[in-house]
Amino acid sequence: MLLKNTIEKIRRILLIASKPDKTEYRQSAKITGLGFVIIGIIGFSIFIIFNLIGGL
Repeated sequence: MLLKNTIEKIRRILLIASKPDKTEYRQSAKITGLGFVIIGIIGFSIFIIFNLIGGL
């Protein structure tokens, strides 16, 4: 019974899901890229701070 319910839920999700269009894909890519840049800047800032302090 549990397996049947799980399979039915998965099937329902797959029927509802659709591929993103170009604008939605580009927006997701921009947001992801911005996240990478922000995390990179934070990591680089921490690296510079530790180098200036003397590497504690």
